[in-house]
Amino acid sequence: MPAEGPRGAKLTSKWLTIIGIGEDGVAGLGDEAKRLIAEAEFVFGGKRHLALVASLAKGEARVWPTPFDAEMRDVLALSSRRVCVLASGDPFYHGVGVTLARKVAAENMRVIPAPSAFSRAASRLAWALQDVETISLHGRSLDLIRPLLHPCTRILALTSDSDAPTAIARLMTELGFGASQLTVLEALGGPNERLRSASAGTFDLAKINPLNVLAIEVDSTPQARVLPLTAGLADHLFEHDGQITKREVRAVTLSALAPRRGELLWDIGAGSGSIGIEWMLAHPSMRAIAVEADPARAARIRRNAVACGVPGLAVVEGSAPQAIAGLETPAAIFIGGGGSDAGVLEGALDALPAGGRLVANAVTLEMEALLLSRHTALGGELTRIAVSRASPVGSMQAWRPAMPVTQWSWVKP
Repeated sequence: MPAEGPRGAKLTSKWLTIIGIGEDGVAGLGDEAKRLIAEAEFVFGGKRHLALVASLAKGEARVWPTPFDAEMRDVLALSSRRVCVLASGDPFYHGVGVTLARKVAAENMRVIPAPSAFSRAASRLAWALQDVETISLHGRSLDLIRPLLHPCTRILALTSDSDAPTAIARLMTELGFGASQLTVLEALGGPNERLRSASAGTFDLAKINPLNVLAIEVDSTPQARVLPLTAGLADHLFEHDGQITKREVRAVTLSALAPRRGELLWDIGAGSGSIGIEWMLAHPSMRAIAVEADPARAARIRRNAVACGVPGLAVVEGSAPQAIAGLETPAAIFIGGGGSDAGVLEGALDALPAGGRLVANAVTLEMEALLLSRHTALGGELTRIAVSRASPVGSMQAWRPAMPVTQWSWVKP
């Protein structure tokens, strides 16, 4: 028998209602959304959300706890009751609906979305949303915007507070994008809506509403720090002490690692962190763990990750194979070229799941011999990478070869 709600009404399996709401409050809601809010026994939301529907809600108001409970225990405890959750805009676009969907099956939810902040911002600016880069910086590092900074790109960034637009303008100016046009769209859809613009280099807007979206039209100087979309970033984009997989070898290595969305990479003996960083730059869903024994290099990896816009790169300080014990199972593993410890290679081979990829580079004879033996025993592909660069010899130019690299790539059966 279905449970009964207030006034004896029979409950269906859809006990949870998630309703998107804008700054216009009740005025922007449809009849169904208004009815469901009024019928709810419990209404969850932020203080601002609950204030917007105070004239409509009859059930008990529940403010989200601080810190926010991603496990949604208070909501789940009421699964036999009529529960309404209020969200900003579209609940499933960087919203609380995503969190709830991890705990509640779709057949148990009704969802009534409102336009997202990105949709509202694009409509105010007459920007084609499909051609715009969108990113949520709400509660996240502002450095995530770095990979998006390409000349002539349009970006919509959802921020956390009133300070973020100024901080982003300062960062962009430092990176050579001071000529970019920034528009702050505040309290979209409500009575306090306001749009103001300034260049990044002269940004002086004050008293910015904490509820804001930052629109960016990227313009740059020739010296701007642009992170290209291709694998094999220029070596000068990384801080390093010479311990770095060089640009051409890095491009071939990333091709062999074959990144796929949502995968985790172990970069063992990470050096400057360049392989893990470029793995993560392939797509926002990518993750990587850099394993590095040298504390100074580990600190350098963290700085490089921030400078390249992937601050989520995890760094484990320690020597393999001990340092990789207990780490989350990877989809792919990279081992750099200097080592020859058989225990590291064997530990990596054991850690890979079926279908996992391993790429190992050798520059020493000892490491090359180890890879040759593993290739003989297990198969895979061996590749010899030789790169020469032109450099001055007196008044003329000549080729200077870099150390050749032997690369073994293998997929675990």
